[in-house]
Amino acid sequence: MPTKPAIRVQNLSKRYQIGAQAGRHWRLSDAVRGAARSTWHKVRALAAAGPAAGEDAYWALKDVSFDVRPGEVVGLVGRNGAGKSTLLKLLSRITVPTSGRIEVRGRLGSLLEVGTGFHPELTGRENVYLNGSILGMTRREIAKKFGQIVEFSEIGAFLDTPVKRYSSGMYVRLAFAIAAHLEPDILILDEVLAVGDATFQRKCIDRMTELARAGHTILFVTHNMQLVPRLCDRAVHLAKGTVLEIGPADVVTQHYLDRLLEDSRGGDLRAKPRGGDGRARFVRAEAYDRHGEPVSAHLSGDDLTVRLEIEAQQTLPGVSVRVALQTLHGTRIVTGWTQEVGLALTLTPGAHKLSVTFPGVAIRPGQTFLVNLLLSNESATVLDDVESAIVLDVVGDERTAHLSTNTDQGLWAVPQVWTRG
Repeated sequence: MPTKPAIRVQNLSKRYQIGAQAGRHWRLSDAVRGAARSTWHKVRALAAAGPAAGEDAYWALKDVSFDVRPGEVVGLVGRNGAGKSTLLKLLSRITVPTSGRIEVRGRLGSLLEVGTGFHPELTGRENVYLNGSILGMTRREIAKKFGQIVEFSEIGAFLDTPVKRYSSGMYVRLAFAIAAHLEPDILILDEVLAVGDATFQRKCIDRMTELARAGHTILFVTHNMQLVPRLCDRAVHLAKGTVLEIGPADVVTQHYLDRLLEDSRGGDLRAKPRGGDGRARFVRAEAYDRHGEPVSAHLSGDDLTVRLEIEAQQTLPGVSVRVALQTLHGTRIVTGWTQEVGLALTLTPGAHKLSVTFPGVAIRPGQTFLVNLLLSNESATVLDDVESAIVLDVVGDERTAHLSTNTDQGLWAVPQVWTRG
């Protein structure tokens, strides 16, 4: 008899309402009556609600279906706004679907965002026991794993400190240690390797490999495309809330990267997939060389200028802009950030132009890199987030003819001075 899937997703859809709902006037009595309703009625109303005439609806997911077998490691790939995080929140029962069905067989643990599932007023020690209890474990079972969790997280000195005082790195170290050592049957992870240093990321990868070999089911999202074929049996490619492809991890990853290259030659960004609340948006991005000429390829060692056009819908103080160069596989090369250079921006309604220059970008010839854009406000709320706004191939000339194009020698070709004796 065939083994039943650990996770089964059937025709799953999630709809969000955009903007105000016409004709709805809230009164205090409405709020009081609403608060008095049972949880069951509120959940049913949310799941069954349909948009009234004239309302805008955004489908974060639309008719998504796939299975994950017990003991299988599956990666979710796709750009920002593809629906990856929404899908993980539905699987983790943080939110409810608009339609469709989810079946989960086994104890499920998840790590979706920094601090998710932590009580800020409780200490690290208390949150270990809280998370274990949420997973359905007894105090004795948690105590048996407690020492391993503390050792892995490397926060022993802060174990009895309220987690509201933790840095984001401390949060994620403890959260991953709990999720990975309390050993749920199914582990769901969203960008867990995006925070933390290289040594800790290495530990996370090793631990995920151990869990997979021990037969635990893992479903995770990462922008590091080198990890997907390395850790996963299969991958699911999401785009605009729908499934484009399901198959072997290496095949799906390559197809995803191919599409990324096709769609990312710079210019008008209005139709690009993106994240953020949309109060301000990148509408154009182009790359220029040191002579001020637009380029579709970067000459290794030359200056690189990225010119941006931003449209704001309202006055926004304390805005910061980040322009990041990264490899196709998700390795960050360098980042330009207005906040680091003390450039304070206030956007008013309308169009704004901005540019950043990276002097002497000496990426080895033969490589390809992406330019990612992030716009946020003073409270760190993301206004716009565009992945692969520009893609550039790196070419060489007589100055770089001596360089190896093999990235085993490093991605960046730095000047070097050798002496004998």
